[in-house]
Amino acid sequence: MSEAVTRTVTTPPGLLASLDPLLREWLPRQRWFAGKGRPVTGFALVSATELLPPTAKLGLYHLLVRAHQPLLPGHGGPEQPGDCYQLLIGVREALPPRLAPALIGHVTRGPLAGRTVYEALHDTRPAELLLEALRTRARIGGLRFDRAPHQEIRSGLVPRLVTAEQSNSSVVYGDTFILKLLRRIVPGINPDLELPLALAREGCPRVPPPTAWLVADPEGAGASAPAEPYVLGVLQPFVQGATDGWELALRELAKGEDFVAEARALGRATAEVHTALARALPTVTLGHTQLRSLVDGMTQRLEAAVHAVPALRPYAAGLRSAFSALDELAAEGSTWTAQRVHGDLHLGQCLRSPAGEWSLIDFEGEPARPLAERRMPQPAVRDVAGMLRSFDYAARSVDPPQPGWAGHCRAAYCSGYAEASGRDPRTDPVLLRAYETDKAVYEVVYEARHRPEWLPVPLAAVRRLASPDPI
Repeated sequence: MSEAVTRTVTTPPGLLASLDPLLREWLPRQRWFAGKGRPVTGFALVSATELLPPTAKLGLYHLLVRAHQPLLPGHGGPEQPGDCYQLLIGVREALPPRLAPALIGHVTRGPLAGRTVYEALHDTRPAELLLEALRTRARIGGLRFDRAPHQEIRSGLVPRLVTAEQSNSSVVYGDTFILKLLRRIVPGINPDLELPLALAREGCPRVPPPTAWLVADPEGAGASAPAEPYVLGVLQPFVQGATDGWELALRELAKGEDFVAEARALGRATAEVHTALARALPTVTLGHTQLRSLVDGMTQRLEAAVHAVPALRPYAAGLRSAFSALDELAAEGSTWTAQRVHGDLHLGQCLRSPAGEWSLIDFEGEPARPLAERRMPQPAVRDVAGMLRSFDYAARSVDPPQPGWAGHCRAAYCSGYAEASGRDPRTDPVLLRAYETDKAVYEVVYEARHRPEWLPVPLAAVRRLASPDPI
């Protein structure tokens, strides 16, 4: 095993101030920026680490910056410290044509005056440096690069940035590893590292085991520094030739083929992951008091959604009954087991290898929810409900919609889950309906705000779930 490399670095004063005007324009345009619709009014530096000194050819800085934004759109709203973002800033005299899409801007003042700064993940050399730091278990300033015992990382793997990104960024090294760099950062144990490590200890083959990871210990923040470090990225084996479940489902729909066998296999894979998580991490029993809190949260989200999206109003009473039925069942003495779950499971979070094996990825949970909430034990049915909604989305993304296709997939998925776990999710219809309803309500709000043309998809589910006898 390589010896850990420790390097002390210094960052030039005034670095963030010189980048500020460029970042205000560039950051909101990124797909992973969470504060869209509100201007960035300033930044606070959480940490800055010089990974490569800015020579005439190339410099590299790792930054954690907190974006300040007004609470409400428009001017005059109170400002508040917003989300913290991880940035990798490359520095060059001028960008070669191949890096033109990565441009952030030209610095006019401060320590980098006269230089060009850009998103460094597009560049081969910075990406290579990250892998080498993980390979050697380096410590650079407040950044710690670590890897699992007995895991080796071969040097010389050629990096390429994955361009189809949403809330994070990924770099593939050769056909061996994929490094997922989290963009919106919070202090604490991130489930995207915690859960795959736990599953690796259980020997669960359905989740690629973490090979290495990157963590930050912000310095210089005094008493305001978080008690826990920031998890910044995870390196895992790359499943060569894999297809994600969403792409595969759409492909089969386009060909007029069913997806039943794949849905059944995916149900088995989900159940295997849930079983391994229940072995690896504590479970709890949810009685009426705990269920009341859960139901209250679902009901509050529904009320807020009805206020935000008028199209929900005709269905509000029926949807509310999905939650009250669960509360009544708990009041009668029913209990449920809660455990750690994926938290944001859908077809796009599943990979099928060329050999036909399914893997689950991206255990971060819903990034918009607080970390403590994402790490809470929950009924496994929550993941099942997310996948059932995903089948509906696939079936209604084609013209004409294919609700029958989704129905067959939903049934096959639950049957496959039962084969591997011994428990069919459909045998707990009240809990399943409540979680499906909560998910559909979330989808309605999301689509109304971001993709109005997709709003009919969750509204079709809302009509079904609000009926007296939903199926």
